[in-house]
Amino acid sequence: MADDQSRKAFIIKHMNNDHARSLSLYLRAYCGVSPRAAQSPVLEDLRLTDMIISAQGSRYIIPFTPPLASVSDTRARVVAMHKESLRRLDLSDTKITTYLPPQGAQIIGFAICLAALVAYSRRANFEPGSVLYDTLNLGTRAPGFTEFSVKWQPWVFGILAGLHAFEAVVLLGWMRLRKHGVELFSGLWWKWIVLGFVEGFPAWMRFDAEVKRIENEGEHEKST
Repeated sequence: MADDQSRKAFIIKHMNNDHARSLSLYLRAYCGVSPRAAQSPVLEDLRLTDMIISAQGSRYIIPFTPPLASVSDTRARVVAMHKESLRRLDLSDTKITTYLPPQGAQIIGFAICLAALVAYSRRANFEPGSVLYDTLNLGTRAPGFTEFSVKWQPWVFGILAGLHAFEAVVLLGWMRLRKHGVELFSGLWWKWIVLGFVEGFPAWMRFDAEVKRIENEGEHEKST
């Protein structure tokens, strides 16, 4: 019995010190708690039938199904529950903590996309008197392009901005940033979203490459 109590105390201390994220995941997956309400969790007690976790002034009981046969079974069970929590929440143990700027040819692509978004944001940019029109002498050098741009500016900008917004919000924000631990509306989130909106798919391609690099190097978070 003394050994069980000592082992139990060690597990509680270990979980609180090193696996706060797992405790938060348990609350979100098994108790339906929001990410904000699951912040700063504390494992208060551990029994063969359940564990008690407190967070943001509330206490939650998460049952072990089936109950543990002994305290020694705790590690295997909490690891399994961690993995199940990730599955239920569609999250990953691989966290991205930095923004990766475009490199090499991607810089050129970024500049072209930015220039296109700025130029097509206003029809007046392709008319006499605008900085773009006068600086590049568009009426003389590219009359056909200028006429096309004046006529179709709203459509070009709408399609370009719409596609890039979809890529930034859905393909990058929802399917990648959320899954890999980038907090919504954080500084890092805004960097990826805003700059990803400008350049489109190369941003989430770099994101995927970084996830793969971390996983190959074994830097992702451990569940135990």
